[in-house]
Amino acid sequence: MTLQSNYTVIQAPLFRKLSDDQIEKIHNASLEILERTGVRLYETRAIELLKRKGVTVEDGNRVRIPSGLVEWALSIAPKRTTLYDRHGRRVMPLEGYNTFFGPGSDCPNVIDLRSGERRPGTLQDIIEAVTVCDALPNIDFLMSFCIANDLPAEIYDRYQMRAMLMYSTKPILFVTLDFPGCVDAVKMAEAVAGGEEQLRRQPICACYINVSHPLRHNQEALEKLLFMAEKGLPTTYTPVVLRGATGPVTAAGAIALANAGELAGLVIAQLQREGAPLILTGGVNDMFDMRSTIDCYADPNNRVMLVEVAHRYGLPIFGLTGCSDSKLPDEQAAAEAAFSILLETLAGAQLAHDVGYLDSGMTNSIEQIVICDELIAYVKQFMKGLEVNDETLALDVIDKVGPDGDFLGNPHTRKHFKEDWYPTLFDRHNYDGWVAAGSKTLRQRAKEKALQILETHQPEPLPPDVQKRLDQIVEEARTA
Repeated sequence: MTLQSNYTVIQAPLFRKLSDDQIEKIHNASLEILERTGVRLYETRAIELLKRKGVTVEDGNRVRIPSGLVEWALSIAPKRTTLYDRHGRRVMPLEGYNTFFGPGSDCPNVIDLRSGERRPGTLQDIIEAVTVCDALPNIDFLMSFCIANDLPAEIYDRYQMRAMLMYSTKPILFVTLDFPGCVDAVKMAEAVAGGEEQLRRQPICACYINVSHPLRHNQEALEKLLFMAEKGLPTTYTPVVLRGATGPVTAAGAIALANAGELAGLVIAQLQREGAPLILTGGVNDMFDMRSTIDCYADPNNRVMLVEVAHRYGLPIFGLTGCSDSKLPDEQAAAEAAFSILLETLAGAQLAHDVGYLDSGMTNSIEQIVICDELIAYVKQFMKGLEVNDETLALDVIDKVGPDGDFLGNPHTRKHFKEDWYPTLFDRHNYDGWVAAGSKTLRQRAKEKALQILETHQPEPLPPDVQKRLDQIVEEARTA
């Protein structure tokens, strides 16, 4: 009789903070919020879609969404979404525990790369940040980095989208000021991708939709949601709860509330177009620091639980990582970024944004993005797990070298030593070697690397006719 072992081979580290039972309780709480409390929708078309499904509207725009309708939407929404680069290569499959990293958007301020001073961001900062991100191997997608304060407030988002499309081939998660900006961003993406149908089949971008409140869905957010759903293009739909301010101070209640708002968006998107791709977070909740009344980005309770709730649905997942509440790219910034990158990766946050954010989302830093690129490489190496077999156990090699030899010149060492991780930014010299190299801090080395990229890296240009079309879209918005 042959006995078979029944065991699991662990290929990568595993982590869970919430049990299945806890996640189910949060899900059921979100359903009860939608069915019992309901949400206000400030867009007539969204209300009409729900009315056609028999949902009762009270007080003009308050709808209570039945649990069955939510479960229906969850059953038909795509379980995976893939983002492509400019050349149509499948570079970001949002599924399982794949994790991809990108910067954040629309910070009002930046840390000047050359002077180190905090100042309002400009279009040139966006161009430089996109160029650096295009060259960094562990930054997978783009966001717009900062607000272009040197441009008119009504149209700077068009210049942001054009810069991302022109100075990198990587996928884009775009944010726009208003609904017309969303339409123009998609027009530009269609021009680069080769048309409306080509963009739908191989999306090079997704839209990040901020919702004003989980129970009050503003018109602009709903307009964008309906537009992206009708286009068949991926989008997030993200109501944020500040614990103790716009929602319960307890994390469980805040997650349930924010998740309810996301599920309402999911229902509306599926009613607009069945199979519309939506990227969930499981409900964003941020700590509202009662001592300072500031939104804290790097609090340990902010993120991992949300990703675990989102995994319950098997849909693509939005995450937040690589950020800090520090005001500079200093020791605190490195520590908070490292913790969040590791935790979000362990949790399987697929589309992890805000790498490089400082100052509670008020300031962005190219130096910090470069530091985070190294941190991400470190975590990726850790997540590879360990192979245990005859070759890696090396028993014959150990026996041959024996007690009196060493392994430095052994063929086994030469064969495998490059499998280890060798940093490109962190310093591993001895003290004398570090002094000889200039006694530079991590931040100084990050600055030098960023400046070197800007001096030597040439992003692949768009064809002239495509550039002309982007310019035309921006000009039409400027003169409208």
